Amino acid sequence: MPIFECVIEEITFRNETNGWTVAQVRLDRERLAAVGVMPFVGAGEHVRLTGEWTEHPEYGRQIKVSQCESIRPATKSGMEKYLASGLIKGVGPSTARLIIQHFGVHALDILESEPERLIEIPGIGPKRVAMIAESFKEQMEMRNTMMFLQQYDISPALSMKIYRRFGDRTQEILKSNPYRLVDDVPGVGFKTADRIALSIGIAPEAPERLASGLRYALGNAATVSGHVYLPREALIWQAKQLLGADEDLLDDALRTLLINRSLVSVPIDEVDAIYLPAMYEAEIDVARRMAELIRAAQGEVFDGVESAIDEYEREEGVTLCLEQREGVTEAVTGGVTIITGGPGTGKTTGIKCVIRLMARQGEVLLTAPTGRAAKRMSEATGCPAKTIHRLLEFSGEEGRFARNEDNQLKAKMVIVDEMSMVDLFLMRSLLKALKPGTRLVMVGDADQLPSVGAGNVLGDLIDSGVAPVVRLTQIFRQAGESMIIRNAHRINHGEMPIMNGKGSDFFIERRDTLPAAADSMIQLVSRRLPEYMGFDPLRDIQVLSPTKKGDIGVQSLNRLLQDVLNPAQRGKNERVRGETRFRVGDKVMQVRNNYQLEWIREGEKGVGVFNGDMGFITGIDPEEHLVEMTFDDEREAEYDDEILEELELAYCVSVHKSQGSEFPAVVMPVWNWPPLLMTRNLFYTAVTRAKKLVVLVGRESCVARMVSNNQIIRRYSALSRRLIEAKELIQ
Repeated sequence: MPIFECVIEEITFRNETNGWTVAQVRLDRERLAAVGVMPFVGAGEHVRLTGEWTEHPEYGRQIKVSQCESIRPATKSGMEKYLASGLIKGVGPSTARLIIQHFGVHALDILESEPERLIEIPGIGPKRVAMIAESFKEQMEMRNTMMFLQQYDISPALSMKIYRRFGDRTQEILKSNPYRLVDDVPGVGFKTADRIALSIGIAPEAPERLASGLRYALGNAATVSGHVYLPREALIWQAKQLLGADEDLLDDALRTLLINRSLVSVPIDEVDAIYLPAMYEAEIDVARRMAELIRAAQGEVFDGVESAIDEYEREEGVTLCLEQREGVTEAVTGGVTIITGGPGTGKTTGIKCVIRLMARQGEVLLTAPTGRAAKRMSEATGCPAKTIHRLLEFSGEEGRFARNEDNQLKAKMVIVDEMSMVDLFLMRSLLKALKPGTRLVMVGDADQLPSVGAGNVLGDLIDSGVAPVVRLTQIFRQAGESMIIRNAHRINHGEMPIMNGKGSDFFIERRDTLPAAADSMIQLVSRRLPEYMGFDPLRDIQVLSPTKKGDIGVQSLNRLLQDVLNPAQRGKNERVRGETRFRVGDKVMQVRNNYQLEWIREGEKGVGVFNGDMGFITGIDPEEHLVEMTFDDEREAEYDDEILEELELAYCVSVHKSQGSEFPAVVMPVWNWPPLLMTRNLFYTAVTRAKKLVVLVGRESCVARMVSNNQIIRRYSALSRRLIEAKELIQ
């Protein structure tokens, strides 16, 4: 990559949060712009820039900076310009001139080693001397820290994050224990910290490395696979693959972590289950609070349930089947009730009856894990529904809700839809906000994939048997006319779906090569389905893929679909982050929880956007380097370069990420995926995302393999047994 030695003539823009800078530089005899993260440079400085030439459509040729090294000004004019740049508090152009006149070419040396001598200059008093000295020291510390971090290939933006967390102690902390970065700085993973550690000479078998690796392995198991704990042997094995360390050393490190309570070990099914403390506490707490909720409702009665249901049927002109009547009865008479069933089995009809009956006794609150699911719940029931985060009045601090055990919801009943998506920590937060006596009704499809987050809450609740479970199995006539719904139930029973029937809404396009399959999906989304069925290719059609990698994985299909549906055009602003090029008009998804990001919606302000939230890029400001995003629920938010990595293109998303959403049309490749992806519940989850049309592209033999594979990948969770134990203890 080219290196440019130049002089900073002017700072035209700087984002003080992430250090993104637009500077006018003098390179030989040419004045041009340099753009990138350069938080510590000022006018008059000589710098060594590592970067590449780019051509801005409006501003012409620029240097796109990846690294910046400052070379202290050597001349009096350069020093004066640097001091007058505004980087140092208390020094403006006139003060800079006085300092240079008094100290000459030694001015910067004086500021660094003898700043108290500034008192020699008339007009600069003791308070101002202290301010200038402190500001100059801070600039030097930041400069040195950034230089230190860049030698370990840490990006300038991430370097700014680290410096803001540790300040002038950054080098000291990183040299003593760089693994603190993993716990203390969001966005720094174990592998980054490990690279720094090994490069500064920390031994591969150092206790702090082994301890951090073990904790990372547990956290990664939760993030990637949804495990709440790992058996001791599995944890040691995963840590060994990660660290390349001897098992005996890992065992010693694990024993130390258990002794100092950095990890927790409990016996489960004749193995030592190893937990992160937060996971262990959450699992215990969910079980205890659920058992207390069940006990608190015991003894309450709802007189005349059967006659109340009869009255509802007469008024609404509907007839509930026996399963639905059972679900309604359990919901209005019990403390905790689970209603589960596939598509078309009348879950919504039953819930509408529950709402009508319970509204006579008190407030009924409706909620769901995602904005899309809450919106769909509201439309289906005719009653307002909120996301769980909004219901609990999320306050912007990680894991903090205004509604908790000290400020509980005042409701007679809370109904949660799409329960399969609710993970262990979200369930804990919800239960904290429910006062004793509140009835909780959980609605979901137990045959879908479990939550993206850790745990298997719905499955464990059902398996425990601590609360009544009503299974809806009857497909109603109108729903039965949809081949999507009929095929969903066939898939769930291990039967091949019926495809390509006349007048059907469920098709397969047979393709025998990956390029042919990819091309077919692009044509379906961009041309064929919009032309023949009137679908909006961006808002009505969703491509789903089981995998991120490969020619028909999420990443590749997103690039192909972006080029067709939202191609680059002159005047259309873009922003590049990593390997992704974002454009105005792109369909995107938030891929991690951000508890601090502010949003606005029709004058309402709030904070927090969450994994799975989808929307469109509505603007890109090339001057302030901001990406403007409008979510499906009309919230608007701005992303700077520091958090742009939290967005991904969403023309194609993974099946797991699609949970809780419904789309008019779903297009999905079916291929020889790795065995873990060739499962019935993954295929079932994908199919049930579609309302009007499913088009599969690939091989029927792969469909058959997925349908026949009913293997459920086990998540290590002990919630079921803890629920049983907690209920027995408080009875």
